[in-house]
Amino acid sequence: MALFLLLELFPFHLQIRDEESGYNKNLFCIPKHYEEDLERVFIPHGLILDRTERLARDIMQDMGSHHIVALCVLKGGYKFFADLLDHIKALNQNGDKSVPITVDFVRIKSYCNDSPTEKISIVGEELSTLNGKDVIETGRTMKALLSKLKDNKPKMVKVVSLLVKRTHQSSGYRPDYIGFEIPDKFVVGYALDYNEYFRDLNHICILKEKAKEKYRI
Repeated sequence: MALFLLLELFPFHLQIRDEESGYNKNLFCIPKHYEEDLERVFIPHGLILDRTERLARDIMQDMGSHHIVALCVLKGGYKFFADLLDHIKALNQNGDKSVPITVDFVRIKSYCNDSPTEKISIVGEELSTLNGKDVIETGRTMKALLSKLKDNKPKMVKVVSLLVKRTHQSSGYRPDYIGFEIPDKFVVGYALDYNEYFRDLNHICILKEKAKEKYRI
């Protein structure tokens, strides 16, 4: 039997306060083509990696000896997914126990400009291959995807997300594993985009309002 682990966020997480404004971007390495588009660095890359390593440890402790099917939600989850799997692989190689891991991908269109959408398309294997398995997946728009996954009767589904926003628009859904709970700010970087730009930022940054007009489609 395999475990399906969905990567989103969990009860023991780092909560970033509403009044937190982040860090002066001049203290970090920012690609020059984005320097004028960003307000602040909100979560530095090193902090992301440290938090991701801890999430990997917690996941491995919870999964036991189950086979994990790791499902990445594209495109915004690919960096978190890759770094999390690297930490899990290191634990597999150096720990007292190890578990087999297989990988697949799902694509979700979450935003057009800054308005949320819920367009889901499947990339890779059919979800029917998850029958009777336990699944781990990474992503932000979860409720519609979870409904599709459960139609295929996986043994277990756990969701891990790097970010969860505090917003009045929230459906109340909470993932199983959480990296950071953040205020309702529009952030980019670390594979999170605005109309496909800013995925190449290492840090998670706050986008200037005028940059939304610059990159609007």
